[in-house]
Amino acid sequence: MQLSELFHHELMILDLPTHEKSETLTYLANQFKEYGGVTNVQAFNDALENRESQSTTGVGDEIAIPHAQEASIKEPAIIFGRSQEGIEWDSFDGQPAKLIFMIAAPEGGSNEHLTALAKLSSVLMNPEVKAQLLTAKSTEEVLALIQSHDEPEAESNEEEAVITSTEEDDQPYLVAVTACPTGIAHTYMAEEKLKQAAENQHVTIKVETNGQTGVGNRLSKTDIEKADAVIVAADRKVEMTRFDGKQIIIVPVADGINKADQLIEKAINGQTKTFHAEQHEEVNDDDNENESLGRQIYKHLMNGVSHMLPFVVAGGLLIAVSFFWGINSADPTDPTYSEAAHMIKTLGDLSFAMMLPVLAGFIGRSIADTPGLVIGMMGGVFADPTKLSAFSQEGIFADATASGFLGALVAGFLAGGIVWLLKRAFAWLPKSLEGMKPIFIYPVLGVLIMGLVMMLVINKPLGSVTVALTEFLAGIPTEWNIVLGFVAAAMMSIDMGGPINKAAYVTGTALVTQAAGDGSNVMAAVMIGGMVPPLAIALSATINKNLWPKAQRNSALINYVMGAAFITEGAIPFAATNPLKVIPSLAIGSGVAGALSMLFGSVSYVPHGGVFAMLAGGVSHPMMYALAWIIGGVVGAILLNILVREKK
Repeated sequence: MQLSELFHHELMILDLPTHEKSETLTYLANQFKEYGGVTNVQAFNDALENRESQSTTGVGDEIAIPHAQEASIKEPAIIFGRSQEGIEWDSFDGQPAKLIFMIAAPEGGSNEHLTALAKLSSVLMNPEVKAQLLTAKSTEEVLALIQSHDEPEAESNEEEAVITSTEEDDQPYLVAVTACPTGIAHTYMAEEKLKQAAENQHVTIKVETNGQTGVGNRLSKTDIEKADAVIVAADRKVEMTRFDGKQIIIVPVADGINKADQLIEKAINGQTKTFHAEQHEEVNDDDNENESLGRQIYKHLMNGVSHMLPFVVAGGLLIAVSFFWGINSADPTDPTYSEAAHMIKTLGDLSFAMMLPVLAGFIGRSIADTPGLVIGMMGGVFADPTKLSAFSQEGIFADATASGFLGALVAGFLAGGIVWLLKRAFAWLPKSLEGMKPIFIYPVLGVLIMGLVMMLVINKPLGSVTVALTEFLAGIPTEWNIVLGFVAAAMMSIDMGGPINKAAYVTGTALVTQAAGDGSNVMAAVMIGGMVPPLAIALSATINKNLWPKAQRNSALINYVMGAAFITEGAIPFAATNPLKVIPSLAIGSGVAGALSMLFGSVSYVPHGGVFAMLAGGVSHPMMYALAWIIGGVVGAILLNILVREKK
């Protein structure tokens, strides 16, 4: 497919009426819909916005190349827009974008159109092309300019990406790898910029592209051995172990476009680091010296959250299903007991039991690979040892308590630190014993250290916190019911399974037990406080579907069911992504619901059940109680949309 085949007169706007990035994306996407190129313009626009949230598509030199793949796109196309004044695009060089090339690619499209799209990136690197596009008087002139660069390319071969000089054989030789999240545009622009920069500095370079069409110009073993240095400009995983022992520079793909000259200069002047594959078994391409600490933490955190989500969803929905036989139908001592409900709830509980180990384990794996996975998973187990019968026996851990999901977060990052320390502590071992480290030394000593730290330093002191908080709740005068309701409900949202949550729940269940059938208003506030976080998450995603990362959006809506079933854990993956903003939002929403529950005079006769308890008569004033729940969820959702409005 030729590049010009992707351009159409109807999709060229030479005087854009828009002034902001989001407005422009929407405008150009709608132009494509009117042309008939896409059936679900909202999904296409969301995909474009999601790509912008990963990194800007403003590539500098007054050019922006927003791009996305979407299933409802009928045919690949380039929608061209030109702004006379320029549109702020957060470009790499700070310049507003005047030439916008929106790439629309169908999912699973052929390699032919992706190759043509890649050619666009190279064409736009030509200053003469840019100047002519800025002054073109008609769409015919634009199309003719594009067609002039449509000459058939020579047969590709492994040497195509190498800039050589026949006059000098002793000039520096570099190899590079480029990759962007979608592999459509930035990958090839970085390739072109690096080649231009190398040519300007009389350097030989070969650039491997990890694009949507696969790996292009793959670096051979000989290429890598011959190279004086390696440049990796990438925003997604690339094969790294092959560079073991080489001098390397690892940067985002944006630097490959915007700082190509500096990268070549650093590479030939020795401003590099020696790459050790054993310390980077699976290197994330954005794991580099220019990445902020906050971004690194978020990346590791999201690795744990994304793997935890399926366990939360499976466990939560199975437990909710078990309630259809009755609130207590899984209890063999209850008159409503059902073997089916017991089995389904047990399966749900087992899925939930894996939640914290998986969260901590995959945070550890993101930081320290396989050793971090083992140590992190055990840290997640130790974060809630009360689920293990071994810890209920007499002995040093007889009074073991749980630190919940906050403890699991700590355990995940602690696992990375433990592996880091162990690697340095045993660096003296001879090469012949290297194989012992990952299968014996790291897991055995790592789990031992993790267990001692969690049980003696992190978990154990929190037991006294639980007691103190329980006494605090019990000490609030009954005439302060609204305050008591707010505090008890808010506590359910703070650590969701940890000591604060447990203190509130234990107080509520104790009071409802002591009430001898009269019910407890504190238990009602506690239960509604646990029902609000999932509802707030689901509502926030309904209000703004781009609020949460793409991997979490579908599970956000499942939280409607979890909130109704009083399964607070459904909110944990979302709280874990940004606890400093998410937890206060949820706590305030829960507190409002708890205060309203007290104000409406609701009491709960059962310690669980949520909406199922309300339908079965387990809560007084059920309509007002449901209203309090909805108001609390709306308050939480609004706060989330205010505080967590930055794209992930």
